[in-house]
Amino acid sequence: MVLLLGLWLWGRDIPGLRTGLSAPTTGDVAAVGRPLGVARPNAVRPLAAAPPRRVEIPALRVRAPVVGRGLDRDGAIEPPSYDTPDTVAWYDRGVTPGAAGTALLVAHVDTETGPAVFSRLGGMRPGQRIRVLREDGRTAEFTVDDVRVFARDRFDAQKAYGPRLAGRAELRLITCGGAFDRAEHRYTANVVVSAYLSGVGA
Repeated sequence: MVLLLGLWLWGRDIPGLRTGLSAPTTGDVAAVGRPLGVARPNAVRPLAAAPPRRVEIPALRVRAPVVGRGLDRDGAIEPPSYDTPDTVAWYDRGVTPGAAGTALLVAHVDTETGPAVFSRLGGMRPGQRIRVLREDGRTAEFTVDDVRVFARDRFDAQKAYGPRLAGRAELRLITCGGAFDRAEHRYTANVVVSAYLSGVGA
């Protein structure tokens, strides 16, 4: 619960000015792109723990290095530096991508100067793939379950970050969403992509 609270705080207070927009919010939770009848592969057995080194999202043409981050003094996950907008942060005191449980990857949607690595995260769709290359040389291949936009003023950390199915290896990609509130210098929501381990590559 401390971690979940930290994630909530991280989403509430993003330092620095933002100028862009991302996916719109409808109500307190909006499911994005949930087509009926889309066949998805079965989940596969979780892997042993190994740190991530790179994340690839073919549909978004994302190929980004991953760095480990802990919590800042406010109890929030420390995101990547704004000097490295194409880098993704992994919460390195939690689950590693591909291991049983929920691994957390966070990154910026934009910076003061332009889009960042997760600028198009809200446009992902169920069934699309995410690959995480790990330190052990294996590639954890994930399939997207859904994409949700959570309004900040009615945020539910358990719904956003809690496991969808016990025993699976799951992944969350997290960034800012909704509209940019210029008065508050922050976004009004968070985009959360949920995925599960569906394959393993060498």
